Formats: sequence, C-alpha cells, structure tokens
Amino acid sequence: MTSPHAELLNRHRKVMPNWLSLYYDRPIELVRGEGRHVYDAEGTRYLDFFGGILTTSTGYNVPEVVDAIREQAGKMLHSSTLYLIRPMVELAERISELSTIPDAKVFFVSSGTEAVETALMLSCSARASNQVLAIRNSYHGRSFTAMAVTGNRSWSASSLSPLNVSYVQGGYRFRSPFGHLPDREFIEVCVRDLREVIETATAGDVACMIAEPIQGVGGFVVPPDGLFGAMKEVLDEYGILFISDEVQTGWGRTGEHFWGFQAHDVKPDILTFAKGLGNGLAIGGVVGRPELVDSVHAGSISTFGGNPLSSAGALANLEYILSQDLQDNSLKMGGHLLDQLRERAGALGVVGEIRGKGLMIGVELVETGTLTPNPRAAQVTLEACRRGGVLIGKGGLYNNVLRIAPPMSVTLDEVMTAVEVLVGALRVADEQTGDGPSEQGAHA
Repeated sequence: MTSPHAELLNRHRKVMPNWLSLYYDRPIELVRGEGRHVYDAEGTRYLDFFGGILTTSTGYNVPEVVDAIREQAGKMLHSSTLYLIRPMVELAERISELSTIPDAKVFFVSSGTEAVETALMLSCSARASNQVLAIRNSYHGRSFTAMAVTGNRSWSASSLSPLNVSYVQGGYRFRSPFGHLPDREFIEVCVRDLREVIETATAGDVACMIAEPIQGVGGFVVPPDGLFGAMKEVLDEYGILFISDEVQTGWGRTGEHFWGFQAHDVKPDILTFAKGLGNGLAIGGVVGRPELVDSVHAGSISTFGGNPLSSAGALANLEYILSQDLQDNSLKMGGHLLDQLRERAGALGVVGEIRGKGLMIGVELVETGTLTPNPRAAQVTLEACRRGGVLIGKGGLYNNVLRIAPPMSVTLDEVMTAVEVLVGALRVADEQTGDGPSEQGAHA
C-alpha cells in the first residue's frame, strides 16, 4: 500500500516544477503544529528547528496570533490599498517606530523577494542609476531583479539582469583569503576592496549597496561587528545608499539586537523585512527615509501587500514578540545552543566551523582536515536529525552548511533535546563521510 507521503510526492512531481526543492530522500508533508512541534501526514511528531525557513518566529498555534487572524477573517480578508486599511496603518506605525530610521515610511508587499525588488526600485529611482553593489555569497530572492543581486551561483538561474551589479568582499571568513586576519584588519581589507570596486568596476554613480547583516541561504555567515558601519562611511562619500536586507535577521532573532544592522553601528537608508513578522502569513515590506520611499513619480498600489488579514495577524505576532521579550530568549537559548554544539561536536573531523548569533546557527561541514565542502555530510546529518525527530535546514554555497533556527519561543528543554539529536547526527555523518576527530576542530 502506498504511504500518504509517497502518494502525494507522485502527484507533486506531475504538476510542480522539477527545480522546486524538497528536503529528505523521502519528502514529508507537515499537517499541523503546536508550539515548536509539528506533525506529518503519517502522525510522526518533530521538533521544528528551522521554522519554515525562519518564518515561524513565535511558534505554531499561538493563541494571541490565531485569535487576531480569526477575528479579522470573520470581518474581511481583502480590500487592496485603494482603500484605507486600519490594521496596515497600525502595523506601519509600530514598524516605523522600531526601525530607528527617523520619520520612516513603510510599504507592504507579500514576500521578501518583493521587498528586495521594491527597495532596489526605490534606490535606483532616487539615484537615477541602475548600478548596484552586492555582497559575495549573498541571497536576496528568486525574482529576476532579486536574483541579479544574489552572489551565490547555486541560486542564480540566469546571468541576465536589469541591473549592473558589482560584488564586494563580505563577512564570509571561513573560506576567505583574509579570514585569518583579526577583526579590525579584516574589516579594513573589506573596506579597501569596496573602495577599489567602486573606483574600477563602476561608472561612479552607484545607486546602492544591499547586504544581509547575517547571510541566510549563504550559510548563516556572521561578519565581524562593525563591518557594515565601516563600509557605510565609504558609501556616504560617494552618495551610495545602503539597504539592509533584514528578511531573516529582523524581529530580534539575532538576540543581541532587534535588527541585524544594529551590530554594525550603522543606520540604513532602507531596510527590507518579511518572514518572521507574519509567523507564516504572507507579508513583507520596506522601511526607509521618507524622501526615498516617496521618490516614486508614478501612481502605484499593492493588491495584496498589507491586506487586512495579514496586517492584523502580523501586528498581533509583533506584539507577542515584544511582550514576551523573545529577543532576549533568542539571545539566551541561542547562546546555550551554540555553546553546547561547540563543546560536544566541535572536535569532530567533519565539522569545519560552528557559528551564529542568537537563534541563527550554522554548522559548516568539510572533508576531515581540509576546507573542502562536504555536502554529503550535510545530507546525512539532515536525514539523521529527521529520524531523531528534529527538523533543521541546510544551505551555503556548496550546500554543506546546517542551518538551525527554531521559533524564538523555544525552551531550554527543547534546546537540550535538539542538541542530543544534532550531536548524534553529526557523529553519524562523521563516521560515514569523515575520518574522525581533526586537529582543525571547530572555529568559533
């Protein structure tokens, strides 16, 4: 008899694109969730440590959020921005205040990709230029323009682009020729590279630079604090705008700060957001200086962005994040998770680096004693974690980085449960694909 998962997979393959990625040798269907746990169609319960790609920020079936969605759904789902939308205005007011950008204006869309598109459109319009700087190993979305500023070949489906993009050195130190340098010297090298790229690879009138404070799909790459602040000084010399892509780092997930850019003593001209704001609802947007957001000289609307349902649910979710101080919980639980992984798995030969901030933790896997990427080890670990009842993600340029990002409401007991499974899974991967402990160990 065909299992529910196998039957659905057969149907999926007939009607969905071949390039639509699925996890696991035997893909699973998730049908319901409670707190930080989810259940598949065959009744198996998992501890979710990837949260729908960092989207389920407060957890599953949170009463305050569900009640707000249910109440709004009973009134109206949609009207479009041709009409005043009270929940949208209320949400924009809260986000503007939290953004730290003076008198910021907010525009809502339906996804992070669309938010990036909008931020680039605003910047290029304001600066009358299609020249853009982006960071190597970055990811900003799957649309034509967002893909153009994605510095990761694994996610770039075309070399064609409406933009003239130049890539600069970012914070990925593990494979960088400058990675051995102390933080201050590494930042200086990156800043010099930025200036040289502007001087040699552009016509000068660059519109903007877009950067993720912590690279998400790139493998949870954490740059040294202050990097983007130092870069912004150079950008300001040339009048180049700075876009902080906060789709994955926003809403307190990094623990230390509410926004990722705050680790760099910098204030962006525009920031993008999505994912964790809606806790699963389709919502994204841009926040920016008012003169930039107002720089569009044509009429425009958003059919779905900021609709009553998504705005009401997102507002309730944001208030839950703030009232429960989930940023502080991210700091504490993430720190504990990071320490435990480094202590108990750092000496495994297959582990090249364990890095992260808050509840954004990456484990880069390598061939023992080398920097050679080990994507097979990542797949083995992913499968072993699933068998152990824990769902995680993976990414990186070579698909060799484990991505660990549970809902920000995760408890200490759940962290310890996940650690046991993760360490056991990494040992399995080490036995199957590595050669045992390495003198290299794990980099902090």
